[in-house]
Formats: sequence, structure tokens, C-alpha cells
Amino acid sequence: MDFALYWFMFPVSIVVATCALLSGIGGAALFTPIFILVFPLLGPEYVLDSTIAAVSAALITQTFGFFSGFVGYYRRRLIDYALAYRILLLAAPISVIGALVASHVHDSILLMSYSILVAVLAVVIWVNRPSTSAKSDSQIQSEKTIIDSHGHEYTYRIPQLGVASYALTGLGAFLTGMVSVGIGEVTISKLTRKGIPIAVAAATSVLVVIVTVVCASTTLAVQLIKAGGWTAVPWNLLVYDIPGVLIGGQIGTRLQGKIAPHVMRRAIAILFVVLAVAMMSVAVKKLGA
Repeated sequence: MDFALYWFMFPVSIVVATCALLSGIGGAALFTPIFILVFPLLGPEYVLDSTIAAVSAALITQTFGFFSGFVGYYRRRLIDYALAYRILLLAAPISVIGALVASHVHDSILLMSYSILVAVLAVVIWVNRPSTSAKSDSQIQSEKTIIDSHGHEYTYRIPQLGVASYALTGLGAFLTGMVSVGIGEVTISKLTRKGIPIAVAAATSVLVVIVTVVCASTTLAVQLIKAGGWTAVPWNLLVYDIPGVLIGGQIGTRLQGKIAPHVMRRAIAILFVVLAVAMMSVAVKKLGA
């Protein structure tokens, strides 16, 4: 195992983690296509052993990046813990099921699932708008106020999570376990549409993502180690990814609010469209191979 091979991923990881924490999406949504699409272009020695190895590495990397982000948001006191807990009751166990199913699915199906999901998310992210519905007097009692460490006050109605919300959460968690993307994007879109301020939504989404991803990545890593030993996990890649995302996580939380939300949202949506097309082309090639 050549531990100098992936040195370039250190600065790349800083950028990816910064963008992920700013937008509230899962960093694995960007790392997975880097591992699957970009690495083969660099040479055969850079290619990871399997799609599952790529997904596992992306999720492990994301765990550390979002932990760094969690620390930053914790210090800023922006996380709605009660809301995160309600979402995690379903998301955490479902992500483990998705990770267990992934090892029994053909690579082409995993890649197609990723492509379809990010294409749908691109549309959702592009058209997503925070709720601006008026508040009646009867709704005042259900309001919550968070005051961050800078003295900024965020007041919003405590959202109701119905059957549709939980169904989307379950789907996002399942796909996170399978293809590394879903829970962060579903959570941030759902919370902002329900009127949660973007700073609180992003912070709460980070907590949801980190717990969900820890469950999924641990399950995938255990399966890889059982099948191929400790060397099945690309440690020579992770030694650069992990410190990079730890730094990027801190940068992203400090920059929160500095970039207009609609600019970040549309940039991510455009990137997702490009990734969906590219990943689908790889999936089709694998299916025909």
C-alpha cells in the first residue's frame, strides 16, 4: 500500500468539506464521484478495488468532515437537537439496512441509483425555497428561538414531520447506506422548505448526517474487512482525506452566512446534474461489460 499515492487529496478534501458544510449536503456525494470518475483517469494504480470500497471511503471521510463541522456548529449553538433526534430515530437504523443491502447489489445498479438520486436532488435543490407561510396566533406557542454565539436570533415554527417527511428520510438514509448520498440532501431540503432558517437547518442537518453516516460507514467497513482483511479499506487514501476534511469542516462553519444561500444552492444543483450524467455513463458501461 503506497501511502504517498493520494497526496493530492489533502487540498481537494479541504475544498469538498468546505462546500459540503456551507450547503448542508453530504460530502460523500462529491467524494464518491471523485473516487469513481476521476481516479481511473489518473492511472490504474489510483483505481479503488470496488464501488463498495469507494462508497465506504467516501462515508468514512464524510464522518470526520461532518464531525469537524459539528464541533463548529456546536460552538455557534445553532443545532436544534430535539429536531435532529426526531429524524435520527428513523434515519440511523435504515442506513444500516442500506449498507447491508449494498454488498449484494451489482456495481452498475449502485451507480445508476446514485445518478438518478442526484439528478432528482438537483431539481429539488434548484427549486427549493424556504417556507414563507404566514403565522397565525394559534401557532405562536409552537415557535422556537435559537440565539447563536454571535447573538443572532433565529425564530421559527417547530415543524411537523408527517408520513411523507419520514418516508423521504427513510429513503435518504437507505440510499446513504447504499450509495453514500441522500440523508444530508433530503434533510436540508426538507427543513428549509418547512421554514427553518438556513443556518439552523444546515447545523441540524450536519448532526443528522454524522450519526447516520457513522452507522452506514461502520457497517460497510466491517463488511469490507470481513471479505478482504484490513487492507480492503483504502487507508492510504484516508490518511489524506481525513485531515483535509477536518480543516474544511472548520472553514465551512466559519463561512456560514457569508455566501448567499441561493448561489450555493444553484451551484450544487448544476454540479449534481453533471455528476448524474457522468455516473450514469459509467453505470451503462459496467452493465454492458
